[in-house]
Amino acid sequence: MNGFPAVDPIPLPAPVWLFKALHMLTLSLHFVAVEMLLGGLLVAVCLSFAGGKTGAPEKAAPRRRAAGAMARRLPLVMTYVINLAIPPLLFVQVLYGRALYTSSVLIGIYWIAVVFLLMGCYWLLYRFSARAQAGEGGGWLGLGALVLAGMISRILATNMTLMLRPEVWPKLYAASGIGLHLPADDPTLLPRWLFMLAGGLVIAGLWMVSLAGRQSLESTVRRYLAGTGGRLALLMILVQAFFAYQVFRTQPETVRQGLTASWLYQAAGYTWLGFAAAVFVIGAWAAVRKPLSAAVGWSSLGVVVVGMGAMTIYRDGIRDLTLLGKGFDVWQRAVETNWSVVGLFLGVLVAGLVALAWLLSVMARAKPVSERVG
Repeated sequence: MNGFPAVDPIPLPAPVWLFKALHMLTLSLHFVAVEMLLGGLLVAVCLSFAGGKTGAPEKAAPRRRAAGAMARRLPLVMTYVINLAIPPLLFVQVLYGRALYTSSVLIGIYWIAVVFLLMGCYWLLYRFSARAQAGEGGGWLGLGALVLAGMISRILATNMTLMLRPEVWPKLYAASGIGLHLPADDPTLLPRWLFMLAGGLVIAGLWMVSLAGRQSLESTVRRYLAGTGGRLALLMILVQAFFAYQVFRTQPETVRQGLTASWLYQAAGYTWLGFAAAVFVIGAWAAVRKPLSAAVGWSSLGVVVVGMGAMTIYRDGIRDLTLLGKGFDVWQRAVETNWSVVGLFLGVLVAGLVALAWLLSVMARAKPVSERVG
């Protein structure tokens, strides 16, 4: 008796490796949007408060304009956070439903509350964006959105950790079956959460570097974005690397051994270290060479996508190895592949990605809207 519900007798309609590949692809993109939202919102709020302080106008004005430039884009980032969350959630339910459904029931009240917290966060983002663009501050609105976003991330991190702990499920359910649990006693939870939050500030710094390449902003604002963003990315990648080590160190010995024994997870780990080194170089370069060209911004985006993909693969290894040690082997599933349906799905997926790439190219070629004052 390993504590997991019985396997669904209905076979999977596609191979496990395909579901896992699609899950990691879509989850990587979702993580990019999530960290851009969390980190960008935190930076925009801090700049909004700093820009509202009385003092030298030549220092306050670039902060307010930088806050407005970031806040203006946050509602759009939120749309990507929400839409890119749906595919990986569906794939993880297919592969790990026996674990995820149980943990979701145990924190049911909080899990359902995510929908309402998300709506409140979205509303506050729009209010903050409008105020910041108008140069009216609105830092408290942004802070409220940040608190709600932080609560959502805490709930999601708890659920993704609790699904790996079948040994505590009976005790939690016996104590209360109405879904009011939000356990924080797992030693891996806090390092994992802080790792993601630190990563948000890394991406926020790179985002500022990317914005510094936009000719629609004043030169003083571009220089401020490049210098501040470069220093932020440079500092926070060191902090994130520290938390990455803490995530590894707090794993059970069997999980650590499995990670170091697998060529795939070793490759993912070394790729992430390469990403960290690239961020350090980009951050140092941006802090010195400002303003920057748009090419540096696009390069930063490519580095982020590669690093996030490597992190997602390594995270997937931690989950699979942890569950395997407790009797859950994700690869042991009945499969009855319907290749015609799989082919149709993949065709639609490729067409969607091509359409998305075309839309991005149109946006890149479009004449930028001036964000200059006056």
